[in-house]
Formats: sequence, C-alpha cells, structure tokens
Amino acid sequence: MATNFPASLDSLTNPTSSDSLNSPSHSAQHANVNDAVEALQAKVGADSSAATSSLDYKVAQLEAISHGKILQVVSTTKTDTFSASVAAQTFTNVTGLSLTITPLSTSSTILLYGSVNGSFNLSSSLPYSAWRFTRGGSAIGVGDTDGSRSSITAMSVAGGTTYVGQGNAAMLYLDSPATTSATTYAIDALNFDTTTRTIWVNRPAADSNSGTYTRAISTIIALEVAA
Repeated sequence: MATNFPASLDSLTNPTSSDSLNSPSHSAQHANVNDAVEALQAKVGADSSAATSSLDYKVAQLEAISHGKILQVVSTTKTDTFSASVAAQTFTNVTGLSLTITPLSTSSTILLYGSVNGSFNLSSSLPYSAWRFTRGGSAIGVGDTDGSRSSITAMSVAGGTTYVGQGNAAMLYLDSPATTSATTYAIDALNFDTTTRTIWVNRPAADSNSGTYTRAISTIIALEVAA
C-alpha cells in the first residue's frame, strides 16, 4: 500500500499476536510504515530545508519576516467623565487619557489610535470639539502651522441646540520616537473660542439624570511596529 500522506491520512492495519507473518504481510507492514515515515519527513523537512513545500522551509520564511510585525500593544480606556474650564485658544490635557510604552527598538514606529467622545459649550447650535496627540507633552500628528490658526489632530461636531449630543473624533498617527525609553502619549483638548469655555469628555454639554442623555468611552491605543 503506497502512502496517501500528506494528501490524506493513512489507515494502517495493526497485526495481533495470533496473526502469522504472512497475514497480514510482515514485509508489507514494514513497507507501509516506511513509506508513511518518509512522507512525514518530507512534509516536515530537514533542518534548513530548501523544499518550498516543507514546514521547515515555511517556518523559516515566516521567522525571517521582521518588518511590520506588531511587537507590543498598550492601551488606555477612559470610562468616566472629564470636564475642564479652558482659557481661550489653549489646550488642556484630558486626565486619564494617556499611556506609557517602552519601545523595544529605536527603529520601531508607534501606531497611535485615539477615539474621543466629547462636547464643548460653544455659543452656537453646533458644539464643536478639537483634539491633538502629544508625546511627552509636545504636540505630534497635527496640521502644519498656518498663521494664527490652531494645529490639531482631529475635530468633531455634535449637533443639537440643547447640547445633548457628543461628537466622536477618530485620531490616527504613525509616530517615530527613535527611543527605547519609556514614552508617554496623551490626548489634549482645545478651546479654540475667543473666551473661556468648558470642555467635556464622555458626556454631552447639557446633562440630566435621564435616558435621553448619554455616557461614552474614550480610548488611546499604541502599537509598536517593527521597522
């Protein structure tokens, strides 16, 4: 019986103690097992196998891939609310919406993802909110400087004249910190108005103990990507 492996599994006959050497054939039993073992060896492959169908070759190819591997993931999810009275056209850090990651290599990049739900008591029917990423307290992943305009990572808007809505800002940025030291990433909120305003996170500007008002979550995630 020629082996069916690796296309399918073999069904080998086990002799009993009362069987004679020719029923089942003793030589055929050895031949069948030898064929199966050889097929199994060919499938697994010898060390440093050059056979592209062998598992040894395929595993070696996977191990050789380094670029683009996710080396570690760190995240923080904020489930409570935050509010701050912020001076005109200034940023404030959102308490509890930060993380610290220690890169394994200076050549790694850090893929940042942020999702912020918040609101802002702007004096119009559309409470906008604006946000930016920071690394070690310095802005990253923001728009170019252009006159007196504020550089941010993302902006959102929650409609409604009674400020019962929350706007979600999706933030994405690939950072290159070039360090193996502990690095802190955070999210800042901006009051872009010309007067002091209150900014809220995970709740609308208007709030009441009612099912028509909401609570949300905000998240920041850092993924270290191998160079």
